[in-house]
Amino acid sequence: MTTRISRAELARRIAADIPEGSFVNLGIGAPTLVADFLPADQEIILHTENGMLGMGRAPEAGAIDPDLINAGKQAVTELAGAAYFHHADSFGMMRGGHLDVCVLGAFQVSEHGDLANWSTGEPGAIPAVGGAMDLAIGAKSVYVMTDLLTKQGGSKLVAACSYPLTGVGCVTRVYTDHAVFDVTDRGFRVREAFGDNTVADLEALTGLALSDDSPRED
Repeated sequence: MTTRISRAELARRIAADIPEGSFVNLGIGAPTLVADFLPADQEIILHTENGMLGMGRAPEAGAIDPDLINAGKQAVTELAGAAYFHHADSFGMMRGGHLDVCVLGAFQVSEHGDLANWSTGEPGAIPAVGGAMDLAIGAKSVYVMTDLLTKQGGSKLVAACSYPLTGVGCVTRVYTDHAVFDVTDRGFRVREAFGDNTVADLEALTGLALSDDSPRED
């Protein structure tokens, strides 16, 4: 049986990889958890596409300001020096290459770094692109945070995406509950496998040939 880590553990792992001084956007859903694990002794500035720089972690119960929300309408906090601006200016930051890192969810990521995260293309599916296309092509590094497998047991890492694309060749790294994968010009490389997972285990789950560059996690 393969090892899986929790969403919170994965968020902590992603937070550890974000360089100090970065401007970062956290996508709607699981990526917002990363804010709670950013190191307090480092300056990492969070951007939210509805018009704020300097977003903090989720507020404590009883300390919610209804005027402070992220793009997913979740309550957030502000850090000292936070700035507010028009939605159009926010998208100008995203499209203009001013974000160092964005963390997005995904339905599929191809071994070429293509991202599909806004629709499954199924009849009746609710499309939810938001600013994902702008982030995917505008951020200097695109990290994906997702479970490795779907609820049906299929791999979200694929040879080619079958769902409508968000961006082409845009993904830098994929963080999953089983392992961390880098996107290279030869496909996925296992950067770090969690627990007792082996490259052979991950190849069996994904159906892909994977190269190995991973340290073992004790």
